[in-house]
Amino acid sequence: MISTPVAVGLLAFCLGAEPEVVIRSGYGAPLTGRAIVVFAHLGDPAPLEHAGHTGMDTPAMVGVDARNLTRGETIRIPSGTLRFPQGTLADLPAGQYSVQAVIHKNPDINLPLAPGNVRSKPVAWIHDPQDPKPVELVLSEVISDKLPPETERVKWVILRSEMLSRFFGRDMYHRAAVILPPQFATEPQARFPLVVRIGGFGSRFTGAISSGHPNSPFQRAMAKPDAVPMVMLHLDGAGPWGDPYHVNSANNGPMGDALTTELIPEIEKRFRSGGKPAWRFTEGHSTGGWVSLALQVFHPEFFGGCWSHCPDPVDFRDFEVLNIYSEPNAYINRFGFERPAMRTTKGDIQYTLRHEVLVERVLGRGGRWELGGKDWSSWNATFGPRGADGFPVPLWDGATGKINPTVAAHFRKYDIRNHLDTNWTTLAPKLSGKIRVFSGELDEYYLNNAVHRLDDFLKTATPSANAKIVFGPTQGHSFRGHSDEEMFAEMGQTAMGQGR
Repeated sequence: MISTPVAVGLLAFCLGAEPEVVIRSGYGAPLTGRAIVVFAHLGDPAPLEHAGHTGMDTPAMVGVDARNLTRGETIRIPSGTLRFPQGTLADLPAGQYSVQAVIHKNPDINLPLAPGNVRSKPVAWIHDPQDPKPVELVLSEVISDKLPPETERVKWVILRSEMLSRFFGRDMYHRAAVILPPQFATEPQARFPLVVRIGGFGSRFTGAISSGHPNSPFQRAMAKPDAVPMVMLHLDGAGPWGDPYHVNSANNGPMGDALTTELIPEIEKRFRSGGKPAWRFTEGHSTGGWVSLALQVFHPEFFGGCWSHCPDPVDFRDFEVLNIYSEPNAYINRFGFERPAMRTTKGDIQYTLRHEVLVERVLGRGGRWELGGKDWSSWNATFGPRGADGFPVPLWDGATGKINPTVAAHFRKYDIRNHLDTNWTTLAPKLSGKIRVFSGELDEYYLNNAVHRLDDFLKTATPSANAKIVFGPTQGHSFRGHSDEEMFAEMGQTAMGQGR
């Protein structure tokens, strides 16, 4: 709803028994997108940094759509607006808050703090339900797209993708970081094996800046006297629907093909690296664990080995604790209880799947969880079909959790264990000795269940997979099974054994 402007700041009149939040545009051009408001503790300098976090102790958040909001116009958020982590805006607890808003309008990066989005400054607000006063937030600050300075060891690569631009109908770019070993400068004629690193969910490529520090695990490993020096390519975990997962999909387009035919060849040319399968490796944790394994499995002859740590579900019969093929409801399990989504390593439930999806319903345009940009919407966009409206078709109803079996069937082609089982005769000689997976037995997201199904297949596969699957007893989602230095040493030995 568009209304006339109201005065800036904390207004002194009472508007009833419910809180009122007013968002006013102080931006020159019309704003269209998802308006997100976060209520953090008083004094918090950046409330929006909590947007998308889960758990009952997370700062409250609400979201509404804005369309063509011009300078000076306002949106008033209705009191019945859905609130995360629970309830509605109407029952926001009394308290002292630091409140901040953003209009998420960047179509290429589905993050509240994506470059180009327009945010307000935090406003201090005391909310007393017995004497409620409105808070007004003025959208005036454009989030910068300026990259951190490059260093001797860390370089940024922004490369237009012809394939992705054609798919989306607008200019689309690969965003990546390249981390160089010390030998890159001292051995100007040498070529180096290439390690493709994928971070955890939503990890931005700019986070790779720490890998250039001399004391980082990568640089320490490269500095060892017996090291095989390598170049690392750090991919970006942000896309139009969330984390793009770097595989071809109906909604993200030819991501895998663009990576292997556009970005990696360009990196290898610019930075004297890779050039042959035996000198290309993938590595990652959590989301990166799934992607590193998927890239190896779906491009078996392009890469020479993967190191997958605590991967996202590799068998969709155990999608966390949901069998998407046979169960009718995502939120309620077959025993009639709320389905857990995260636990402690001692077994306490930290939050449920319904709770996890609620944050996406608040973040997503139109209140649609499948547009929220977090874990489930990213999986849904990567593994699911594209609708006639151009949006990902949801796997389940956001309000009820009822699963759509037609969409679940579309997911099957991304079920790594199923893909291996179905195509093993062809894949076996191409993947022999290339698969290494590590999983904590008490993974907080129950990801060890699917890894066990993968292990059961690989242990009995004929011909042999020569795979390495390692479980860490009593270990959780942070389990790696080795140090980074040991992993890089193993990669170097593999490269040396295959033709360096």
